[in-house]
Amino acid sequence: MIYKGLTLFKDGYGLALRTAQYNYRLYQRALSVHYGNAALLTPSVKSYVEECVQLCQPDKIHICDGSAKESQMLQTHMLQQGTIIPLPKYENCWLARTNPADVARVESKTFICTANKEETVPVTNEGTPGALGNWISKKDMQKAIQERFPSSMAGRTMYVIPFSMGPIGSPLSKIGIEVTDSPYVVESMKIMTRAGTKVLEQLQTGDGQFVKCLHSVGKPKNGVIEQPSWPCDPERTIILHTPDNNEIVSYGSGYGGNSLLGKKCFALRIGSTIAKREGWLAEHMLILGITNPKGEKIYIAAAFPSACGKTNLAMLTPTLPGYKVECVGDDIAWMKFDSNGDLRAINPENGFFGVAPGTSMATNPNAMKTIFRNSLFTNVAHTSDEGVYWEGMEEENIKSVNVTDWLGKPWNKSNGKPAAHPNSRFCTPAAQCPIIDPAWEDPAGVPISAILFGGRRPAGVPLVYEARSWAHGVFIGAAMRSEATAAAEHKGKVIMHDPFAMRPFFGYNFGNYLSHWLSMEKRGRVPKIFHVNWFRKGADGKFLWPGFGENSRVLDWIFRRVKGEECYQASAIGNLPSQNALITQGLQEAIKLDELFNLPKDFWEQEVIEIEKYFKTQVGDFLPTQVAQELAGLKDRVSKM
Repeated sequence: MIYKGLTLFKDGYGLALRTAQYNYRLYQRALSVHYGNAALLTPSVKSYVEECVQLCQPDKIHICDGSAKESQMLQTHMLQQGTIIPLPKYENCWLARTNPADVARVESKTFICTANKEETVPVTNEGTPGALGNWISKKDMQKAIQERFPSSMAGRTMYVIPFSMGPIGSPLSKIGIEVTDSPYVVESMKIMTRAGTKVLEQLQTGDGQFVKCLHSVGKPKNGVIEQPSWPCDPERTIILHTPDNNEIVSYGSGYGGNSLLGKKCFALRIGSTIAKREGWLAEHMLILGITNPKGEKIYIAAAFPSACGKTNLAMLTPTLPGYKVECVGDDIAWMKFDSNGDLRAINPENGFFGVAPGTSMATNPNAMKTIFRNSLFTNVAHTSDEGVYWEGMEEENIKSVNVTDWLGKPWNKSNGKPAAHPNSRFCTPAAQCPIIDPAWEDPAGVPISAILFGGRRPAGVPLVYEARSWAHGVFIGAAMRSEATAAAEHKGKVIMHDPFAMRPFFGYNFGNYLSHWLSMEKRGRVPKIFHVNWFRKGADGKFLWPGFGENSRVLDWIFRRVKGEECYQASAIGNLPSQNALITQGLQEAIKLDELFNLPKDFWEQEVIEIEKYFKTQVGDFLPTQVAQELAGLKDRVSKM
């Protein structure tokens, strides 16, 4: 018996797939659930799963329950496949090595699908390629799916992952259903989100709404999978988002940023569009709580591009006596005004997906105390004592052991190549962090008193300055620039514009995003905004600020400004710490404060030119008047320096 002419995703993706024929027996076998309870699926979830089955043609269906028993079964399966290596030196830890062509986010292959291009990206007619996201038409998206997904899961198991972004049941949380053919994705999503049966139960009692997330590692056109332990199709990798329908489709990559669809895809791209519709903010920001010696506590959100110190700041060990920092989250913040007009934030994630190189007991002891239990490492080096190693880790970890690099080859320091990939990762439960904030899972969220923007700026930009107003702060976020990192395809050491640290993650037109940010001032009490730069270098090429735990001294000044202390002096770019306002007593080395806070006129004249050019070529007529006025104000003040 044959099914002909099936129209797939008729009330899902809205895409009419070309006429296809499906063997009825295969279809029936694929619909059989070999793990999990199909009765827990709501009618809308069941319909979505059936559509994905018809398209991808898996052999089996596994409905994830989030249990330890399930994890043991999947770990055994991945061990047999060669996907993971056990790390008995630690407690329940594993190492995965990806295909070398699948190691980072693929920004150039990531698209937003809307009816009109201008809903996704500003169209400026300036002849400069857009750098604020990629648009795809519905017709081209349909074609991309047709070319990749039919039977992409043949011979594999389809895993159905019900997950909650944020504490289950919180009014700030959202639910997703990820369908995938990767057990690595399942185990990672169980760390990074609240996943399993409780989410299905919440769907039954709540409004039943969920974000649809379809992922397949895919199969190359020629049918040859070069690395059977890590199937992927890097030549045809594509990540698609349809904000109007709250849907995500990802094909060809198993790497976390492309396959853990709750992370950047849901939390930021789709999340930002939901936030705009509902009047809140979904941002690429850490959240930390800081308590001063008086016992007063505030919460801060901070936006830095990847590998610019977000995790280090989120897990800061203060060197300033009497201060305590606690971590709410290291990467994503969802922020919404409560009924009292206070801006409250949750970390929608449940784990840390951190960059391993550079993480050590010296730079981030709290991370090191977090990650060696119940964790999944990817593309780090493997030691003969069944542990892991990466660049920046203390070298006593590789004394008297042999090291195998992330490519599976013998390694030693003399060969001149890194042991771990620069974008290698740890995926670890947030609850294990020794300084996790007591309120990190509070359904109401935590109140945000300050927002920080920052990046790697080796010259010209001072250690810290405060925005003159909310609109000026929005301008500062829009004008952010930073050295590129290894988290995507870009080469390092190039200064790139990265507004709000969201450049790769906007779910809609950046000009409209700025207008939405400006509108928040009318919705409630907005926090103070600051810009920080831990990475300024002196004439000798060395960092002027020691960073890491000493950044608590900057947080102290920010804390005092939040409390209204008059410890600042105005400058052309914003409010700087006044004379002796930054506590430097007890620093191990003398700090050249004059050089650290110097504002070279020629640098800032060039900075204004670069920002003006960026706004003209990338945002054009979509730039809000208030932001244009802030740029004009900066230009005028710099001219008078």
